Amino acid sequence: MRRTLFLLVLGALLVLAGPLLAAAQPAGRVVIAQGVDPTTLDPHNHEESPAYNVLLNLYDTLLFRDKDLKIIPWLAESWRAVNPTTWEFKIRKGVKFHNGEEVDADAVKFSLERIIAPELKMRQAPNFTLIDKIETPDKYTVRVVTKKPFPTLENQLALRGAIVPPKYFREKDGPTLAKTPIGSGPFKFVRWAKDEAITMEANESWWGGAPKIKTLVIRPIPEHTTRVAALQTGEVDVVTNVPPHLVKQVEDNAKLYVSKAPSVRVIFLWVYTHQYDKEHKLVGPYNGPTKDKRVRQALNYAVNIDEVIKNVLEGNGIRVGTVLTSKHFGFDPKIQPIKQDVAKAKQLLAEAGYPNGVDLVLNSPDGRYLKDKEVSEAIGGQLSKAGIRTTVKTHEWGTYLNQMTYVHGAGPIALIGWGNTTWDADGTLTPLFQTGKLLSNYHNEQFDSLINEAATTVDPKARLGLYSKALQIWVDDGASIPLYQQMDIYGVSKRVKFQALSSEQLVGPWICLADQKC
Repeated sequence: MRRTLFLLVLGALLVLAGPLLAAAQPAGRVVIAQGVDPTTLDPHNHEESPAYNVLLNLYDTLLFRDKDLKIIPWLAESWRAVNPTTWEFKIRKGVKFHNGEEVDADAVKFSLERIIAPELKMRQAPNFTLIDKIETPDKYTVRVVTKKPFPTLENQLALRGAIVPPKYFREKDGPTLAKTPIGSGPFKFVRWAKDEAITMEANESWWGGAPKIKTLVIRPIPEHTTRVAALQTGEVDVVTNVPPHLVKQVEDNAKLYVSKAPSVRVIFLWVYTHQYDKEHKLVGPYNGPTKDKRVRQALNYAVNIDEVIKNVLEGNGIRVGTVLTSKHFGFDPKIQPIKQDVAKAKQLLAEAGYPNGVDLVLNSPDGRYLKDKEVSEAIGGQLSKAGIRTTVKTHEWGTYLNQMTYVHGAGPIALIGWGNTTWDADGTLTPLFQTGKLLSNYHNEQFDSLINEAATTVDPKARLGLYSKALQIWVDDGASIPLYQQMDIYGVSKRVKFQALSSEQLVGPWICLADQKC
């Protein structure tokens, strides 16, 4: 009798405790400092990691990448290629946006059509030009029909194509959407104090399970040493882009640790070979020395990037011969980095009509990438020694991105980083170098033809061959100056569990406090 009573009482207690044992409530606050603030919170009208890192926590995409960079189901619980030009996605049932709207096939259709609508000129649109139409055969099925085979659609939808609530987006104007996001992601938007902080709260009903962290804050702190100082005082919990010379200082602090990952990002010098107008239409050759291929080749021979990696980055960079890393599909190991040859650089300048050298401006952001200003200054010094007298001009990130980069005003050369988390050559070569694309300052018809063919070729071996030919043209033409694959260095408080990802993503649900399981 006594045993029976004990079991009944124990059973009742377990029933009452069940919800508590099943899932702990989100708790605590984590503050992350990155170098710059996003320029917008419109999930479709940007191409910048600072915005992606905020918005991936507020919005869901159809697919995502796990910590090992494998593409996994996200809002789409499954997907398949029906035929070479049709992809089918099955949408999770029962998912709600933060405002209560339902996530269904119509929401996916609305979101993708918003991106590709020509009149809206969304900055992510160039990545989806092969999409012909979106079909919704039933409430939770979406079919993406493409004009030609689109082998990298999965890669694109694991990064871009945030799914948005149709009613909210139809009712609000552009400026509102850029400041007050409503998604279905693991966190809900609370407030954005421009250039101060973006605050988010856990979405406890998220389909993937409630995040461990209750409050997630992302702050912009451009100056490297100020960012690290904020970590040391406990003002922030995670900081990006720790300068190499401060790594030991973080490691020696008993309350902190360092987390590193080789980034997907390649840092390079954009070289303006051609000029485009604000509508991204080709005007003609660039009005300056870099229109001459020999000058562009001289730029490549003038620099010693191994020296920059060693002395400025203290080894925290991996030399590259193109704008792709060894992890990208399309990478060609036969294309090696150009070795510094100052005499050859001067000879090429003389052949181009500049026997006494040439004066150029190198534009650079300050605080966006790891020691970007210092890298630009070091390269400027190397160029000057080769007869390319270089003036380095640094700019605040928002100005650099919107007033110079997107409107082709950063010539003749500019330092930029590109984090191609599609892990495919198409995700770099097309947006950055194809004629007429949003960010291109380059024009070469043979190059265009090869990457266009590669973008719609299903056979992997054939695609690799096409990209190899395109990259060789790119190198021979001096289209840009590839520098290095960035090593991402994070400083972290021991009160937080955090893992650096090669994707550079700050995924809120994968971050937790030290006493939590994540």
